[in-house]
Amino acid sequence: MSTIALTGGGTAGHISPLLAVAQELSESARCVVIATRGGREDELVPERFPIIHRVPKLPFPRRISPAALRFPLRWLQAVVAARRALREARVDVVVGFGGYTAAPVYLAAWLLRIPLVIHEANAIAGLANRLGARLTRAVGVCFPGTALPHATVVGMPLRPEVLAIDRPAQRSAARQHFGLDADTPVLLVTGGSSGARTLNDTLDRVAADIVAQGWQVLHLRGPGHEAPSPPPQGVTHVEYTERMDLALASADLVVSRAGANAVAELALVGLPAIFVPYHVGNGEQQRNAASAVSAGGALQVSTADFTPEWVHAVLLPLLDDRERVAAMGEAMAATARVDGATIMARWALDAAGGGKGRADASTTH
Repeated sequence: MSTIALTGGGTAGHISPLLAVAQELSESARCVVIATRGGREDELVPERFPIIHRVPKLPFPRRISPAALRFPLRWLQAVVAARRALREARVDVVVGFGGYTAAPVYLAAWLLRIPLVIHEANAIAGLANRLGARLTRAVGVCFPGTALPHATVVGMPLRPEVLAIDRPAQRSAARQHFGLDADTPVLLVTGGSSGARTLNDTLDRVAADIVAQGWQVLHLRGPGHEAPSPPPQGVTHVEYTERMDLALASADLVVSRAGANAVAELALVGLPAIFVPYHVGNGEQQRNAASAVSAGGALQVSTADFTPEWVHAVLLPLLDDRERVAAMGEAMAATARVDGATIMARWALDAAGGGKGRADASTTH
């Protein structure tokens, strides 16, 4: 049985597709993980996928500084350590998802002539995957137009529990789980696993107006984000939930950040969205949402413009137009891809067997 090492980032955005591919591979290969030191792998990666090595966070320096002067030596040390770990674990293929961890592992794999398979979740690729894509021809991307060599659109690798969501069948039980009314449409608000203060503050100020439109609100605030007390009638505040599948099954419309996982999951379940891209970074969240917005499945508004005034001018009229909301859901579903994990796993197994590690079933660009 081949040994396949999966590596990427230290955030949920990198770890979620990593686990989706690991689960797809688990019956055909031994899967191990190379983690970020101090990342979220300890809480998110199951014990059946052992962590064989930890890479320190090594952000690429963007200006001259003492840290930049120390970077070459630290980088070399990380590559040497990753190379040693790959050899000791007798790794046959490396599958990478970008982030701090990935870049030194990519180079270590290349030096050892270990086949490399890469997935880029965001519409704008990070530095690690820009490097890695030059070391392999097996490069999968989530969104059309991602500027990487050899890129093939495969969609987002999604976990089986996400793929299994059936909103109509689960709606009643999902709403009961969160204490929601069974017959009133639900606006789900989420700023991701950490929450988003701007989304929270604006929704707190307009929640009563949304309820007055005949909707109820399920507000996932994020850890440490205090909720108004008492909440308005028709508003349910949740700090964090491990049952995001039920949150999605309960909803009719979503206000969300535009992380790649969020965009892909909302498309999968056919949920129309108001995307409020996170403004920090290289603009990838705005680009992540572009396909859904272009297809008519979502609206997009900047964080700065997501104000009570915008909600009154745009969101409340949308809530009053149930036919438009339903049409947006159909348009959103039309953008979905469900086979990302299957394709990436097949590439990895092909590479382990001496094949090219690349599928031809998806659109190239």
